[in-house]
Amino acid sequence: MNSAKTEPSTICHMVAMPYPGRGHINAMMNSCKLLASKSTDILITFVITEEWLGFIGSDSKPANIRFATVPNCIPSEKGRGKDFAGFVKAVNTMMEEPFEELLDRLEPPVKAIVADTYVYWPIALGNRKNIPVASLFPMPAMVFSMFHHFELIVQNRHFPVDLYERGDELVDYIPGVSTLRIEDLPSFTYGDGRLVLPGVLECISSVSKKAQYLLLTTFHELEAEAIDALKGNFPIPVYPIGPAIPYLELEEKSASITNANNGVNYILWLDSQPPCSVLYISMGSFLSVSNAQMDEIIGGIQDSGVRCLWVSRGEIGRFKDCSGDMSLVVPWCDQLKVLCHSSIGGFWTHCGWNSTLEAVFAGVPMLTFPIFWDQVPISKHIVEDWKIGWKVKKDVGVVTRGEISELVKRFMDNKSDEMNAMKQRAKELQKSSRRAIAKGGSSDANLDAFIRNISKTHGH
Repeated sequence: MNSAKTEPSTICHMVAMPYPGRGHINAMMNSCKLLASKSTDILITFVITEEWLGFIGSDSKPANIRFATVPNCIPSEKGRGKDFAGFVKAVNTMMEEPFEELLDRLEPPVKAIVADTYVYWPIALGNRKNIPVASLFPMPAMVFSMFHHFELIVQNRHFPVDLYERGDELVDYIPGVSTLRIEDLPSFTYGDGRLVLPGVLECISSVSKKAQYLLLTTFHELEAEAIDALKGNFPIPVYPIGPAIPYLELEEKSASITNANNGVNYILWLDSQPPCSVLYISMGSFLSVSNAQMDEIIGGIQDSGVRCLWVSRGEIGRFKDCSGDMSLVVPWCDQLKVLCHSSIGGFWTHCGWNSTLEAVFAGVPMLTFPIFWDQVPISKHIVEDWKIGWKVKKDVGVVTRGEISELVKRFMDNKSDEMNAMKQRAKELQKSSRRAIAKGGSSDANLDAFIRNISKTHGH
């Protein structure tokens, strides 16, 4: 990195500090690629642990994004699901010192830090060193608003609360957020969610009091009410720059498809299927469902007779009966490329925000199976606000094989008026997504404004 000292001072050098989890790293990298695409004068140093460099170090990226590492001072990614609260604590206590040492060594001088909202120490560190900090929130604007206005939830006696007794009570007082049930709030009333909530509220509070900018991975047309309400009462500039998904790379990567799947080319398989006939099923990268529920899902999908492409990073053996002419199981896929394929007619999703933004961009309706945290209100967004999906998961208990089979058959029925109306709504959102990123669109203009602001204010 020392050779960087010869670079001209016109370089706007930003340092990116993602929260070290797959969905967060993807959101940060996609956001950095959007920033980097704006000018060759932008240099981004993307900071990850040595373990994460092993995972993503060979991924393609622009020449003006480079990796830098800190030691593996946090629990391994492979086991973080076992002690989620402990992992969150480690990220916010163990990483600051090695990050600061790295920051002091970097050349050219750092003009800005872009840090995931869930990592709170970069804001105070930036303030100490007189480096502006942009907090990147990798979830919906409405979820940020829920945390930002958490005192309203407490004042209305909706926290703490027993979901079994009061889950159906309505929450209709959060600025910019449409009416929802207590059950549709992020899962912070129990379990791991309850354990990490105080730290999350501290992170959100730190953004409003001490950060210089808030970047959102959403786009204005998708969450206009939440974004407008946030901008109206937030003390720092708010820039929605999404969808922060890898749309710049849609034309690339054809060679890696076969290599990553032991010679199976899923794009060729999709090419051989009829239009809108395949249900794409992804169980996410971190959280999953119980064994009993997974057995019902596999059985229900099989019984439905619907064509499907499964992505499962786990036990491929469980899906051995799912293979054949009607279905394909792979350990990995280029998800955005798959969702944009003409044979895909629907997406079974846990409602991670990155995946949701990709489905919106592709104009694909969703079957929602939320498990944790922001996935719960995102499912509500999809089903009730945008009306581009149905919820599979029940509030309590296992969804049975028969229920799943019937729902999937109805969902993938291309002759259904109900489904065609849903597809039409999905296509309208797709158009608004493309408009946001087009030259002069809302997100394109916000990217320009953010870069201009940093360059002007901080001596680019």
